[in-house]
Amino acid sequence: MRILLTNDDGIDAPGLKILETLAHELAGEDGEVWVVAPSSEKSGTGHCVSFSKTFEIVKVAPRKYKLEGYPADCVLAGLYRIMDQMPDLVLVGVNRGNNSGENAMYSGTIGAAMEGSLQGIKSIALSQYMGMGNKSLNNPFDASVEHGLTLVKQLYYNAPWDNKNYRLFFNINFPPCSAYEVKGVKVVRQGQRENSRFTARYVNSTTNGELLSIQGGLQTSRSSEGTDINANLDHYISVTPMRADLTDNELLGKIDIALVK
Repeated sequence: MRILLTNDDGIDAPGLKILETLAHELAGEDGEVWVVAPSSEKSGTGHCVSFSKTFEIVKVAPRKYKLEGYPADCVLAGLYRIMDQMPDLVLVGVNRGNNSGENAMYSGTIGAAMEGSLQGIKSIALSQYMGMGNKSLNNPFDASVEHGLTLVKQLYYNAPWDNKNYRLFFNINFPPCSAYEVKGVKVVRQGQRENSRFTARYVNSTTNGELLSIQGGLQTSRSSEGTDINANLDHYISVTPMRADLTDNELLGKIDIALVK
C-alpha cells in the first residue's frame, strides 16, 4: 500500500509523528509512506491553494518533504511532483484540536482530505479533541494513538467508497479523554455549536489602525443530538462521511425564481 500523509500543524507537529507510525503499520513492510507537510503551521486555511504564488519544496528525509504552502498544496505537490505513482490513501492529521462541527469549514486538515477526494483518492482526516479530560495526560493524543489504526483500517477496507464526481471522504474526531475512557464509535453528521461563533477580537491599537485576532467559538458548547460535537463531548469517537459538494439538494425544485422585466 502507498500512503500520502500531510497536516496543517506543520512538519514538526507531534500529531504527524503519530500518523506516520500509524501509516507504517497500515502500509506494511512492502508498503510506502510519503510525507508532504507545510513547513510551518497552516491551521485555519481551509481548502486554500497557492494560485497566486510559487513555493519551494525541500526534502527532509527519504520520502519526507516540506513546503511553504497550504495543506491542499501539499496533497497536489505529493501527487503531481514528488511521488512517482498515485497513492492508495491520503491521511491528514493527527490535528491538535477538533474538527467537529463548524470547525470543519475552516480546517486545513479537512481541506487537504477534501483535495485528496477531489483527486479520486481515498482520503481520511484525523483530529484529536483537546479538553479537560486529556490536556493533563502525558500524551493528550492518547485516544488517537490507541484507536486510530483500527478505525483507518476499517474505513479503508470496508467503507462504501465510490467514484462519483465529488468523492466520499471521512472526518474522524477523537474525544477529549484518555483511550481507556473512550466509549465507542459513532457515525454521525456534522453539527454546529449552539450560541458559539467565530469572532474577530480587538487586541491593540497601532499607528495605522487596530490589531485584531480571529477567535474560535467555545469548544465545550453542545450541538443537536446525532452530531459529531455531542458524540465527542460524550467520549465517543465520531466518524463523519463528507463530500465537497455544498449543494442543498433538499431545496432543489422547491425555490421558484424568475427574471422580472
